[in-house]
Amino acid sequence: MNNDQNETNAPMPASDQVMNSHPEANFLQSTNYARMNELLGNKTIVLDFIKDGHALLIVRNAKRGRYIEIPCGPLIDWSNKTLVKNVFAKIQEIAKQNKCVFVRIRPQLNKTPENMKLLSELGLVESPMHLAAEHTVMIDLTLSKDELLANMRRQTRYEVRRADKLGIKVSSDNSEEVFKEFHQVQTETAKRQGFVPPSLKVLLAEREAFQDNAIIYTAATADGEKIAYGLVIRDGEEGDYYEAASTLLNRKLPGAYALIWQAIKDLKAAGYKRFNLWGIAPPGQPNHRYAGVTTFKTGFGGKIVEYVPAHDLVISKIGYLKDLVVEKARKRRRHL
Repeated sequence: MNNDQNETNAPMPASDQVMNSHPEANFLQSTNYARMNELLGNKTIVLDFIKDGHALLIVRNAKRGRYIEIPCGPLIDWSNKTLVKNVFAKIQEIAKQNKCVFVRIRPQLNKTPENMKLLSELGLVESPMHLAAEHTVMIDLTLSKDELLANMRRQTRYEVRRADKLGIKVSSDNSEEVFKEFHQVQTETAKRQGFVPPSLKVLLAEREAFQDNAIIYTAATADGEKIAYGLVIRDGEEGDYYEAASTLLNRKLPGAYALIWQAIKDLKAAGYKRFNLWGIAPPGQPNHRYAGVTTFKTGFGGKIVEYVPAHDLVISKIGYLKDLVVEKARKRRRHL
């Protein structure tokens, strides 16, 4: 890991220090996520601006050209125009040093005309692909359990209670064995639902990096038949429903409902302030890859949040134009 402000080797601050300074942060800017990428062989660069901000940069080597990702960052005071300008000048400098074609960022900024204008004024262009969930459901865990239940859609509340009556049990584990089981079921789920799942290598790197804060929840019948799985990652003030999988039983049994409700209760008991259900379809896009889970997730009554879309800082115009052709074709194939 390269810890970088003025090309120094100062130690990167602990994840909780970053999160405390920037409560909007999630695990994608954390120490643990940097460690996960290192385990996968990706170069990481950390920019720490003392009290002014933090950015985790991940260098990706693709056939179409090297580029940098800054998912859910930088974590800075976006109202401080001088700071923002200096941060992006440093990011551009690092990208050039690493011979990157472009830098892709998706800041933790709500999508407003003002924020879209801000990114445009920095010379950024809207990306053809997403980077982290731009539309999501955020559940406020500071509410009481009764309030959380009351905020649910009536059908969702019914399914949560039906799961209890049916004796559906939800367990949680982070052993290597359960991660391998999750990967196998998710691969089967992906074939049915048409999405690209993470590899086992990625899942095991997440487990190693996040340790006890990467948890597989499993919903099963009273007889032990598996229904649904969910990977929840915890960091800072937030828990994230990052990955999911299910068996065919989930079509007729409310396993996923029981799973989410148990995760909500566990995160609340552990003192987390919000639960990010991680990815729903944008309004008016019935063919989007997340359209099928949108009704399910929004039923839990959280706040729908729309972040600015991913934007690119172009370093090499010729290389970037080549990349655009590839990514636009990929976007069409994946119904994004």
